[in-house]
Amino acid sequence: MSDAPVRPTAAGGSAPPRSNAVVAVLAFAGIVVSLMQTLVIPIVPELPKYLHASASDAAWAVTATLLAAAVATPVAGRLGDMFGKRRLLMISVVLLVFGSVVCALSDSLVPMIVGRALQGLAAAVIPLGISIMRDELPAEKLAGSIALMSASLGVGGALGLPAAAFIADNFSWHVLFWTSATLGVVALGLVLVFVPESAVRTGGRFDFVGSLGMAAGLVSLLLAVSKGGDWGWGSGTTLGLFAVAVVVLVAWGFFELRTATPLVDLRTTARRQVLFTNLASIAFGFSMFAMALVLPQLLQLPTQTGYGLGKSMMTAGLVMAPQGLVMMVFAPASAAITKARGPKVTLMIGAVIVAAGYGLNIVLMSEVWHLVLVSCVIGAGVGFAYGAMPALIMGAVDPSETAAANALNTLMRSIGTSVSSAVAGVILANMTMNLGGYELPSENGFKVVMALGAGAAALAFVLAAFLPGRRPAAVIGEPEGQPGSEAADGAAEVSGAKA
Repeated sequence: MSDAPVRPTAAGGSAPPRSNAVVAVLAFAGIVVSLMQTLVIPIVPELPKYLHASASDAAWAVTATLLAAAVATPVAGRLGDMFGKRRLLMISVVLLVFGSVVCALSDSLVPMIVGRALQGLAAAVIPLGISIMRDELPAEKLAGSIALMSASLGVGGALGLPAAAFIADNFSWHVLFWTSATLGVVALGLVLVFVPESAVRTGGRFDFVGSLGMAAGLVSLLLAVSKGGDWGWGSGTTLGLFAVAVVVLVAWGFFELRTATPLVDLRTTARRQVLFTNLASIAFGFSMFAMALVLPQLLQLPTQTGYGLGKSMMTAGLVMAPQGLVMMVFAPASAAITKARGPKVTLMIGAVIVAAGYGLNIVLMSEVWHLVLVSCVIGAGVGFAYGAMPALIMGAVDPSETAAANALNTLMRSIGTSVSSAVAGVILANMTMNLGGYELPSENGFKVVMALGAGAAALAFVLAAFLPGRRPAAVIGEPEGQPGSEAADGAAEVSGAKA
């Protein structure tokens, strides 16, 4: 099936002495990369002044990161499977460092956009890190380590906001990027010392045509979604980009089905376990980002609205920070349920918790502690779900395709967050109140967005219900090839298809 090395199991020996260090280093690298999501949020209102540009042009400092990440994640995943996951992870971190330095030295728009795009190219670190864990860790540690690595996405995003707000308030805005560059260098050094290179490779040729087609389709789609509100949803530019995305992605799909070494194996992607996990990931990405859009605004809107809490960006960041920590705290619980009942159950539990959190938010939104509670509840649910998704993906693909499959799953979550931002933006722009001559989002607008967040979580629950069931022993953390193991069955199916 593959040349994957046999991992030691609980029965056959103890974990390698450096396995804990591998997990810690990869999780740290994931946190550093996820910091890029919230790094510029505190300075977005000031970017036009800093960069001597209009507000619409300065917004490209955010959009460029989104587009670069969408393109880089599946490409880096495939290259990691072919040429080494550690190698591609290190290249990704180097790009992050280089992009951070470019931004730190920038005083105009173009260098800032270039630097932010380079930072976005590092987005594949988390799926690559999860894939390295599958190759290198003993089976009994894998489920917990995957959950911890997945949680690093939330930890970096949650802690990044208050940290960035503190730096922006007390130092030059350039210090934000010097800090991210320094953290990147530290992560790179730790990876060099502690993380081994996997021997699991797919070989073959890289699909350049497929990568260009996917890049063109994704950029068109995400550009239309992210900028449609500024350009107008009915404008020729927006509709034209949507049309280009449909045509290019359909043509790309036909090409991928006919090439010998595709960038994305669509036949594997169409397998029920992979397909429904990816669809649930889109729903969860939508649901998770809805909270990130609503809570900071509720905290910062003036108290004269009757529902705003009039707090600073720093306070908003501190309110959101516990969410990431809760995700990490619940990672062991997610792993334990995955081992006992399978990742399908873990994913469904996470969906229920997230939906309940949004339900609480609709009725509890008048005090700071209300929003802290809501943030923690939703964070716990996301922690369960994000720990289960990689296990579901890896339970259905060959070890030599792990990085590409995980990268595609990460991309699905990103598409969900992009759609969430666009939908919430439309709702909050159209459901407004007037305060002192200024149009502000209304309380009912926020409640509609929260209801949509709950609905997206409920949709993820329904999609998860269609996932194949598995016996408690048949989880990704068990030895490969174990009788009854769904991972073994899925890998065997892949091998049979290739044959």
